[in-house]
Amino acid sequence: MIELRHLNTLLAVAESGRLSLAAERLNLTQSALSHQLRELETRLGLSLFDRSSRPLRPTPAGRQVLAVARQVIPEIERLETELRRLARGEAGRLAIASECHSCLDWLLPRLARYHARWPQVELDVQLVAGLDALPRLLAGTLDVVLTPDRRDLPGLAWQPLFDYELLLVTARDHALGARPWVEPADLAGQTLLTYPVERARLDVFTRFLWPAGVEPMRVRPVESTTLLIELAALEQGVCVLPDWACSTALREGRISDHKLGRHGLKGRLWACHAEAQAKLPHIRGCLELLAADTA
Repeated sequence: MIELRHLNTLLAVAESGRLSLAAERLNLTQSALSHQLRELETRLGLSLFDRSSRPLRPTPAGRQVLAVARQVIPEIERLETELRRLARGEAGRLAIASECHSCLDWLLPRLARYHARWPQVELDVQLVAGLDALPRLLAGTLDVVLTPDRRDLPGLAWQPLFDYELLLVTARDHALGARPWVEPADLAGQTLLTYPVERARLDVFTRFLWPAGVEPMRVRPVESTTLLIELAALEQGVCVLPDWACSTALREGRISDHKLGRHGLKGRLWACHAEAQAKLPHIRGCLELLAADTA
């Protein structure tokens, strides 16, 4: 088998024309270099240099191997350089995904701070609502997943970011009035505005309505958090959002909010990542920034 050291030896001999000069270039003794060359020729059953010529000239077989060496060696050097930059956090790609629409709204403003700290890292941000993104962490196609749904799987690590409360958002003059909380039955006659994902991935169904055996009158998919809030404010339905996602509209007095049940419905946002990737500087930096931002 031809090894990288063999390619370096052949290239040094071809460019130097003499074994002594090639040995000096490679920091080897002439004896060691001659041994490497003879070893490769023995493996191949071919002479790679015409030793009767001065300077040494490659044989036809040697020219074929040298052509490959001149392609492979620069690529290996480029790869080593990129890997060293990756190890120092000077390069790389951060593929970060959110399993919920509102989590993505929370993430995007924070990526500006990450980019300022890691300007050479390519950012890939994805919305994977309705998909199981965790296997992609283990496959290496994603680096960090934001999700409120913690599931312990081998090889994955979980970092808590923050706790929040889910709130029912309505128009200010909605029929539910100023009631501090609602029960599942209160939504039976309502149009429920939701993100366009499976109901089984929405807490308002799995943790509030379905345990009580309640279905809303109508479910209307809406693409973004902003549209959910605006449509609720215009009395086109009601929606359920994390408290932080609707805090601005509440301060502006454009909507009203109600707890889901007397004691409210709590959630937690997690950052999930592959344990094997956690030591890479640009991934560790992302996790540290997200945690610090929520402290």
